[in-house]
Amino acid sequence: MEEKPSPLKPEEWMPLTEHLGELRKRIIYTLIVFVLGLVGGLFASQPVFDYLVEAAPVKNLDLHAFSPWDAIGLYMKFAIAISLVIALPFAMFQLWSFVRPALGPKEQKSTLQFVPWALIMFLIGLAFSYFVVFPMAFLFTEKITNNLGLEQTYGVTQYFSFLFNILLPISLLFELPLVILFLSRIGILTPAILVKMRKVAWFILIFVGVLVTPPDVVSDLMVAVPLILLYEFSVILSRIAYGKRMKTREDAAIGQED
Repeated sequence: MEEKPSPLKPEEWMPLTEHLGELRKRIIYTLIVFVLGLVGGLFASQPVFDYLVEAAPVKNLDLHAFSPWDAIGLYMKFAIAISLVIALPFAMFQLWSFVRPALGPKEQKSTLQFVPWALIMFLIGLAFSYFVVFPMAFLFTEKITNNLGLEQTYGVTQYFSFLFNILLPISLLFELPLVILFLSRIGILTPAILVKMRKVAWFILIFVGVLVTPPDVVSDLMVAVPLILLYEFSVILSRIAYGKRMKTREDAAIGQED
């Protein structure tokens, strides 16, 4: 008869309890910063809204509310988006603080330096999607509307949903090179794995490009091609990072032999 495993002793449960307590503390800290950012976002929503309307791809953009809740809902969405941008670097630092005890000195250093770059890459993706992708996609759809002889009436919720559906996915995908570089630094990913996954990765990126853009080939390509280039750039970064890691290990092995 198979022997049942003995229950864990109380002292063996302590580390898990401590880890859960530490994780809860990090989550609470992040939520506090998010709430504070949400309060600040409520005050910043109006200026950001005014700027986006003034900087629209067409002049004299006339937006309409088709529901009493449109303005309130949009106001809260802006506040949440602003709060997420503020809380993102703090949340990543809390994540680094949580996993830091399990990392070696070199891994701690390599992960910490990626915290500010995560925000930088997100802002670069935000700028690219807003100033490059969105105007082309918007003007293309407007041209089709005019060719059909239709009068365009912009609903405020529809307009900003169209905007956010392009901005947010592309901005998050701009984190891809950073994630791949980090995983390559600690040896989880290798250039060989990335090359082997190329076809699957391309399919996923093309699917995302089709998902976040209007149903036309031009808009799909405008998003999918930059994302594919990002992936290929990530492969190059992986080769560099993995090569440095292997050289460090070789130097350490030679030092031990001496």
